[in-house]
Amino acid sequence: MKPALKRVVLGAALLLAAAVQAAPALKSGSFSPPRAAPEIALTSADGRDFRLSALRGKVVVLEFGFTHCPAVCPASLAMLAQARQKLGPQAERLQVVFISVDPERDTAARLKRYLAQFDKSFIGLTGTPEQMAAIRKDYGITATRFPAPAGQDGYQMGHSSYLYFIDKKGMLRALMPFGRPADEMVHDVNLLAAE
Repeated sequence: MKPALKRVVLGAALLLAAAVQAAPALKSGSFSPPRAAPEIALTSADGRDFRLSALRGKVVVLEFGFTHCPAVCPASLAMLAQARQKLGPQAERLQVVFISVDPERDTAARLKRYLAQFDKSFIGLTGTPEQMAAIRKDYGITATRFPAPAGQDGYQMGHSSYLYFIDKKGMLRALMPFGRPADEMVHDVNLLAAE
């Protein structure tokens, strides 16, 4: 290779490397490589047919939880509602889907009322115990029933509390642990929506 051509090729390679390093990164843990998000097909809490694949073109955030949750689920949902507010007019690029890990108590009506307290755009999903167990298995979510603390009726659920990010093409891209701030959610949604 001629020296002048060699310098041009080397310069182009260095510019490309710098551009790749300068690209902003997700705040959440990334799936590397990304993989297709398993399909979810149920009736949503508002009575409509739901297919995860029908949300292509939007960034989807899945939260697994239950309506009797005393602390973690409401905190996550409040953070997601705050993130939607911070997105302003760009909030339409985000769809939050809340998937019950407690289908025995989380009826469609209860789920709809519960989610409306946070953001009316949130989609709630519940189904038979078998349907919900299959979805949890597809996403690697654990859920365990245990007795309620002394003096309380019923039971509680211990479950994985990650938020799954699915990009506009239906690929699993990131996993955000519980307790992250809304600004990090906004950052990651904007990044994925701009792709």
